[in-house]
Amino acid sequence: MKNRLLAHAITTRRTVRKALPTESMNALERTIGMAERGSSGQIRLVVEAAWPLLHVKHIGPRAQALQWFSELRVWDTEHNNGVLIYLLFAESDVEIIADRGFNKRIAPQQWETICRSMEARFVKGEFEAGLTEGINTIGDLLREQFPAEMAGNEQPDRPMIV
Repeated sequence: MKNRLLAHAITTRRTVRKALPTESMNALERTIGMAERGSSGQIRLVVEAAWPLLHVKHIGPRAQALQWFSELRVWDTEHNNGVLIYLLFAESDVEIIADRGFNKRIAPQQWETICRSMEARFVKGEFEAGLTEGINTIGDLLREQFPAEMAGNEQPDRPMIV
């Protein structure tokens, strides 16, 4: 718990911007747009720098990811196939929340594998590469499960840093 608190105390949005500068954010935005092509699915990326210290003791990354999923209305896509990638930067923890359209199609273990793969890249300081790899893998799943010739963009492709 002590290390976790320290990580949140020293991580700021500036820390995130150093690891994911404007060029990286632009590249991730393009990657999301490309990953969604050929499907009706939507991908949303939220990178949260850190939490207030009192928050750290009372909530976990999964619960916070669910909060963002709800707040950003990722669940509110036409085909119920939105996917939120949530990165808690202070802990290099990734959570993927997929809408109900995926429930019968993708096993939770598959999402977990994608998360752990991204986290392995983050340990090496490869934040853009890890996110790109995860986004592309999710894009493959979207095209496989929800193919579409022409789909509207129901969620912004631009990653959010909060």
